Amino acid sequence: MASSFPLPLPFDPARPLKDAIAARVVSFFNDPSRGERPVTPRPDGLFGPNSVTWRVHADVTGMMVGGIASLFLQMLHPRVLAGVWDHSNFRADMHGRLRRTARFIAVTTYGGREEAEAAIARVRRIHDQVRGVLPDGTPYAASEPWLLAWVHVTETWCFLEGWRVYGEPRMSRADQDRYFAEMARIGAALGADPVPRSRREAELLMARFRPELRVDGRTRSVRDLLLRTASDDPLTAAVQAMGNRAAIALLPAWARRLHGLASPLLARPLVQGATYAVAEAIRWAFAGRERGAAAARS
Repeated sequence: MASSFPLPLPFDPARPLKDAIAARVVSFFNDPSRGERPVTPRPDGLFGPNSVTWRVHADVTGMMVGGIASLFLQMLHPRVLAGVWDHSNFRADMHGRLRRTARFIAVTTYGGREEAEAAIARVRRIHDQVRGVLPDGTPYAASEPWLLAWVHVTETWCFLEGWRVYGEPRMSRADQDRYFAEMARIGAALGADPVPRSRREAELLMARFRPELRVDGRTRSVRDLLLRTASDDPLTAAVQAMGNRAAIALLPAWARRLHGLASPLLARPLVQGATYAVAEAIRWAFAGRERGAAAARS
């Protein structure tokens, strides 16, 4: 079958740049030492190609920015933060934690049903082992449905905002509600309760959590770790700094105040412009890869 594209990828003069950008992104989200490769989308998974979740989670920039923003929110709950602080090495391997979270999202979104359910079961087993006591004597358990609800609502809200702001500004309210309804399947499977099934329910649930949110030395330590650009590569460091600023711009004003972060109002046009540029470069690179793969199969 003849290719429907005017030039096959081997003759695309921009291919080296596209491949370099795509390879950098793939290596950031997949650990080569563990044999990880990008998840191949399968229509027999938990969602399917017609879902809003596939559309939202396909955008690397929106997911990266949303993922960072969700960490800023999650760490505001002392019992959620304690579970990570006491039972992981995230302070020495923040990149690894982001990568593992991204991998879980990719597998549960695009993998086959058995693969997705196995990933969920694995996370539940880990949560069952995470329990302890806060410095003030308050007990916590990562498997507590209420704490899982905070993690779930912050992730879904931030992922959707990342896509809505940097991918689809005119996204309909119906599709936004549909995203929460679809993702409720993952939250419930992980043990979260309650789980929002619309944007309004998500906003109300986040408001219910606000009296429990705190900032202390641990919170500030993780905040500073997130804001640090740890790469020696100038380009990577610049992208990380841009991602941090874009994530802060996504946060609700009350969350920025708790963290002591400056309002991005004046700088927002510059931040959004830089983020749009990175997002378009990544989409361009991966679109080139997909066209090349299609041409090779023709």
